[in-house]
Amino acid sequence: MYICNVKKLVIIPTYNEIENIEKIIRAVFALDGNFELLIIDDGSPDGTAAKVTDLQKEFPQNLNLLQRKGKLGLGTAYLAGFKWALERDYDYVFEMDADFSHAPEDLPRLLDACTREGGDIAIGSRYSNGVSVVNWPISRILISYFASVYVRTVLGFRIFDSTAGFICYSRKALQTINLDAVKMKGYGFQIEMKYTAHRKGLILKEVPVIFVNRKEGSSKMSSGIFGEAFWGVIGLKFRKFI
Repeated sequence: MYICNVKKLVIIPTYNEIENIEKIIRAVFALDGNFELLIIDDGSPDGTAAKVTDLQKEFPQNLNLLQRKGKLGLGTAYLAGFKWALERDYDYVFEMDADFSHAPEDLPRLLDACTREGGDIAIGSRYSNGVSVVNWPISRILISYFASVYVRTVLGFRIFDSTAGFICYSRKALQTINLDAVKMKGYGFQIEMKYTAHRKGLILKEVPVIFVNRKEGSSKMSSGIFGEAFWGVIGLKFRKFI
């Protein structure tokens, strides 16, 4: 399967990403492979959505915008994007941040892990080859790293970076997972999607990437997000997957 002949959608949720949004859009469109974009903006007061609307004049075929009212959660943004993509027959759908912590140049590597290596899902992994994180405070690295250790311990789930948010999903994977049954909305969403895929018998591939902390804008993480993930993992252990 030649990668230019499949429909590929990169989903980028945004909230107050005016410093990054134009640059990340141009970086994705500069890649070979005809990647398309869906920006999902949760009512950013800084004009992020307006900038995307302006750029749609330049990229009318490949740049899409879904505007939502208020901060409804990372997980709900991606779920809305997945359903949007399935309705429009995309073959591969990507999760990626707007702040360049995920390198756009790695998108083809994730796609290759699915199209050439047989993965249903490819994960841009910070921890499958040591610790590949740049410019994060050590406290944040430890929380993130040991979150994945915690997931492996509780769930017996052999993925080194279960909280990763840089992912390629095949259409098969998104159709196999019951998106309406996904419960977690924040940090735990990433864990729930991967573990559900594992329990459904899908093939997950980890692709080593280097994660670089954002240079512009502010992080959207909070203690509540981590709490949801901690308790949500215990709930996953006892959930029935049908």
